[in-house]
Amino acid sequence: MINIASFNLPFSAQANTPSPAIQLQMSDGIDITDDSTLDGVFRIRVRRTPNAVAYLQHDPVDQSWCKFTWQDTAHDVSRWQAALKTLNLRPGERVALMLGNCREWIIFDQAAIGLGLVTVPLYTSDRADNIDWVLKDSGCRALLIGGQEHWDTLQTIRSTLDTLDAIISLSPLTAGPNSLKVADTWLPRDATAAIDGITHAGDLATLVYTSGTTGRPKGVMLSHRNILFDVKAGLQSVAVYSHDRMLSFLPLSHMLERSIGYYLPVVSGCSVAFARSIPQLAEDLVTVKPTILISVPRIFERVHGRIHEALASAPAIRQKLFAKAVELGWQAFQHRQGRAPWSPGLVLQPVLDHLVGAKIRARLGGNLRFAISGGAPLPADISRTFIALGIDILQGYGLTETSPVISVNRLEDNEPTSVGPALPGIEVKLGEHDELLTRSPALMLGYWKSPEATRAMIDADGWLHTGDQVRIGPRGHITITGRLKEILVLSTGEKVSPADVEQSLAACPLLEQVMVVGDGRSFLTALVVPKPDALARIARALHLPETDDSVLAQNPEICRHVLEQLQPCLHDLPGYARLAGVALLDEAMSVENGLLTPTLKLKRSVILKRYQDKVDALYAGH
Repeated sequence: MINIASFNLPFSAQANTPSPAIQLQMSDGIDITDDSTLDGVFRIRVRRTPNAVAYLQHDPVDQSWCKFTWQDTAHDVSRWQAALKTLNLRPGERVALMLGNCREWIIFDQAAIGLGLVTVPLYTSDRADNIDWVLKDSGCRALLIGGQEHWDTLQTIRSTLDTLDAIISLSPLTAGPNSLKVADTWLPRDATAAIDGITHAGDLATLVYTSGTTGRPKGVMLSHRNILFDVKAGLQSVAVYSHDRMLSFLPLSHMLERSIGYYLPVVSGCSVAFARSIPQLAEDLVTVKPTILISVPRIFERVHGRIHEALASAPAIRQKLFAKAVELGWQAFQHRQGRAPWSPGLVLQPVLDHLVGAKIRARLGGNLRFAISGGAPLPADISRTFIALGIDILQGYGLTETSPVISVNRLEDNEPTSVGPALPGIEVKLGEHDELLTRSPALMLGYWKSPEATRAMIDADGWLHTGDQVRIGPRGHITITGRLKEILVLSTGEKVSPADVEQSLAACPLLEQVMVVGDGRSFLTALVVPKPDALARIARALHLPETDDSVLAQNPEICRHVLEQLQPCLHDLPGYARLAGVALLDEAMSVENGLLTPTLKLKRSVILKRYQDKVDALYAGH
């Protein structure tokens, strides 16, 4: 382990086509076969490039970045395997981990799957009762946590924790159960080589619990073959080289980050740096200088918002330069893609790119080759702005149930309004009502202990029904046009059933009608019709002047009070399904005013259009 202060990468940020020197290093990539396993691929990587840098992690004690080789990592995997073997766990049994992104996440996962165990990732930000459900439903025998903060979060489910064979903490706890094991004292200082040959490609590797858009989360069963097929198909679509460096900040409990930001680097031999936190992401980008980012739209939305906030107070000449740089940068992109002819105005594009685009790229480290955006749609104007400024964003699409990537744009064929063509070996077609159907070896084994739900998702011919309506272009590019079921996709990638949230909110005595909003946004809000006289009662309770409902509905204190009254109704839903704001309506939604169907269903698009100003106000500044 060596401390380093900065990293200088030997190639240009604009080099989408690898140089001959980098092309030679493609031999470092591992050939995935039908028999490959996740732990087997890791062992091949260690043998092939033992001294190459695998991971970079910040040490909070001496405030420096440290790098670890593949051999360093393999040594620690062996230590964890030796410790896990003392728990007498049998192949196929489940072990959970509740950690932020870090090297220890990778080590524990590799140690567990190498012993034939099934890993169950937990979100560190999830509610304790949701974690309780996952631990019970999966039948986990052991749990790895980061330390005191995670332990404190789990105190309300102590009865479940007490049934586990072991709780392992990376750092000491002030007080813990008898089953507690602290990593520093539990792990042996040394250990023999990792176990070889226990797992098979078709074995269950992980249980990944979905967001729970209808009822409790379901455990998606993914095999070694499922995941590695998707990784191989991804590398055939977008090249990743051993000189590349990723910055990992999406939760590893999310299959997008896990497959593309963890397993794919093992296959390609590139290095991964673990971001310290989202608030420190901007600083980490400049320090680590990644060449590849895996992200959800929210990150790009934040950067885009800050750029335009700065422009708003900038001199007019700077605003004009920025607008012209975006205009000519987009024209240059269209020309490179073969979708527009060259024009004389493009002569100025390199100059404007130096003045504008280069400065924006420097905020992302300066070496970025491309970024993958998935989990939710990226607004077209944001995608266009970044691409015009020389930051190639490739939108992709997939589901946890498909390991997860189904499609992605290519650097040489990037249609930003689409989610790209399907990966090699992945079949797609249109079903009834233009629903996207897909079939491939990447499809899940099924839902854990739920054959009925599995049959509802995958038909008798092996086609998985995504629930998304799409259009497939002549070159295979898939464009999402709608959803068969009303599902809100947050810009963080989480999927929420508005009907589930609205049904939970119906228990609030103040509420007459409600419509949850949040598609493409970073959090949920709601349009609320209070019950008759509810606002007047609230005004009296808050000692506010009583007036008509149209005035009271605009009062911020009343809105905050209603929001507080609604939150307890959402106790059983995941944390991301909580409301961050409400707008009160002084008119009921009805058939007569065109906001309800004759069967009294919400006309969501009509309601959104009617109250667009209120919705915009709820998200102003975010």
